[in-house]
Amino acid sequence: MGKALFITGTGTDVGKTFVTGLIVKRLRDAGKHAGYYKAALSGAERAADGTLLPGDALHVNRVANIGETVENLVSYIYEEAVSPHLAAQHTGSPIDFSRVQADYQRAKAKYDYLTMEGSGGIICPLRWDEGEHLVLDDMVERLGLPALIVADAGLGTINATVLTIEHLSLRHIPAKGVILNSWTGSAMEEDNRKMIEAMTGIPVVALVGRGDEELAMDAEALAALYA
Repeated sequence: MGKALFITGTGTDVGKTFVTGLIVKRLRDAGKHAGYYKAALSGAERAADGTLLPGDALHVNRVANIGETVENLVSYIYEEAVSPHLAAQHTGSPIDFSRVQADYQRAKAKYDYLTMEGSGGIICPLRWDEGEHLVLDDMVERLGLPALIVADAGLGTINATVLTIEHLSLRHIPAKGVILNSWTGSAMEEDNRKMIEAMTGIPVVALVGRGDEELAMDAEALAALYA
């Protein structure tokens, strides 16, 4: 059975998928058998034949050269670009945790290092109906995963990152580190990095600039974050 790590963001559009692709690529380039899995994806495009294309998962699959099938990358794919719980309500296809758990375990058994990407921020609702209330943090806790946080490097990230880390602690989800995305190296961003570490005790493990094609992080240090 392999090791796994959950990737969450401080919100939507912070570059979580972009950074996840670099993470898996870094491990695979170092010769490690690394894979990817996502429980639910909304905002998928529809191909000419009617098939839904999970853009985030396909991006990671391509960038990291995993060569995995769509069925093994994502359990639930929704076309509407809204929170998974709302997309599920509109389609009548709610997320079943038992299916997610089975798909996750299957992927974890296949790869030595499985990177599981979340949807939006850590309290994104995945299912909210009469049958069940399932929020992203519930799923991560039930799967027993540690988390790595992707945050934008710019203004406002101290608040968003500290709150995300405090929530993870509240739910007893280990925070392994923070990656700051869209990094330019400005004095403000340097202070953001310093303050996040000072206020939480959680290290900023990597910095990613716009358009970076490689993750500037030692592969063994990256692999050590997985559990």
